[in-house]
Amino acid sequence: MGILREKLSSYDAPQKAMQAGIYPYFRAIESEQDTVVIINGKKVLMFGSNSYLGLTNHPKVKAAAKAAIDKYGTGCAGSRFLNGTLDIHIELENKLARMVNKDAALCYSTGFQVNLGVVSLLAGRHDYLLLDELDHASIIEGSRLSFSKVLKFAHNDMDALRNKLKLCHKDRIKLIVVDGIFSMEGDIINLPEVVKLAEHYGASIMVDDAHSLGVLGKKGSGTASHFGLTDKVDLIMGTFSKSFASLGGFIASDKEVINYIKHNSRTLIFSASMTPASAASVLASIEIMENEPERIKHLWDMTALALNGFKSAGFDTGKSETPIIPLFIRDDIKALQLTQNLLADGIFVNPVVSPAVPKEDSLIRYSLMATHTKEQVEISVEKITKAAKSLHILS
Repeated sequence: MGILREKLSSYDAPQKAMQAGIYPYFRAIESEQDTVVIINGKKVLMFGSNSYLGLTNHPKVKAAAKAAIDKYGTGCAGSRFLNGTLDIHIELENKLARMVNKDAALCYSTGFQVNLGVVSLLAGRHDYLLLDELDHASIIEGSRLSFSKVLKFAHNDMDALRNKLKLCHKDRIKLIVVDGIFSMEGDIINLPEVVKLAEHYGASIMVDDAHSLGVLGKKGSGTASHFGLTDKVDLIMGTFSKSFASLGGFIASDKEVINYIKHNSRTLIFSASMTPASAASVLASIEIMENEPERIKHLWDMTALALNGFKSAGFDTGKSETPIIPLFIRDDIKALQLTQNLLADGIFVNPVVSPAVPKEDSLIRYSLMATHTKEQVEISVEKITKAAKSLHILS
C-alpha cells in the first residue's frame, strides 16, 4: 500500500485517547437496547440511545420481525428497483404516507441513503440548496454530490436564511433542507418562519424528521404536524433507527415527486432493499405509536423532569426543548473524562467533541426514552451533577 499505508498509519488520535483512558467509542453492549444495558457484565443506565419510544425490545415488534423472517426470509437479495420489492415494503410506504399526510412515500435501506439520494438529486446545476449549518451529516454529504449551488445559513437564524434566499435567481429551484429536531442541540427548527420565507421567495422545503417522528406532532407524526404546516412542506424524510426501532428510512411527498425519485435516486436503485424484518418492525412500531399515545406523553414528562434538574444544577443546556438534551462542557478533554467517569458509575451518555463541534461547544448528549422511569432520570441527574462537580465543570 506504500504511501497510503504511511499516511494512514500516522493517524493515532484514538490510540492516544486510549492511553489516556478517555476513549469513549465503540463501547460493546451485551444486552438489548433498553433503559438498562449490560456493559462488561455490569448494569448501566442508558441515556445515550435514540430509541425515543423505547420500542426496540417491545414484544409486538420482536414478534413482527420474527414472523417476517418466517414468511420472507432474512433478505431480498436485490434492490427495490429490480427484485427487492416485497408487498410488505409497499404496505409500509402506504402507511407512512398516511401517517405524515402525504400522497406517497418511498423506503430506503438506511436514513443516510435517503438524504444522500434525495438531496443530491432534486436541484440541478443552476439551482440552489439552502442548508442550516447544523443539518445532519447525511444532508451535507448529499449536497456535496449535487451540481447545485449550496448556501449554508447560520443555525435556525431566519435573517440569515432570508439573506441567502436573496442571492438566488427567482426562476431557479430553491430547496431549503432543515432538520426538524437538531440531533445534537435538541432544538426545533423555526418552521413557521421558514415557510413564510419559502413562500415569499418561491422556495421548496424538505424537513429531516429523523429525530422528530414519534416525538413531535399528532401521534408523533413529526415537525410539520407539530406546527400544523404539513401542506406547506414539500418533502418529509424520516429514519427507522430511532422511534421505529428498526433500520431504514423514507421520503414522503407528492406522487409526482416520489415517482421521479423512485426512478432516478442512485442510492435507492443501486442498494439492496431493507430487510423484511426491518419493514415489519416499523409497521409494528407505528401501530404501537398510534395506539399508545401515553408513551409520547411520558417521554415529554421525563424530558421536563430532566431539563429542570440539569438547569437547577447549573448546566448549560442550550436551546434544547426536546428529549435530546445537550450538556455543554466546552472542553474536549473534560467531556471525554466525564463520559468515562459516568460509565464507571453506571451511566451511559455520549460525548460530542471536536472536530464534530468546535472545541468551545463540546458537550455531553443526554437523550431520553419513553420507557425511562422518574427514578432513573433523577438518579442520572444526580450522578451527572456529582461527576461534573468533581471535574470542576460545575462549581
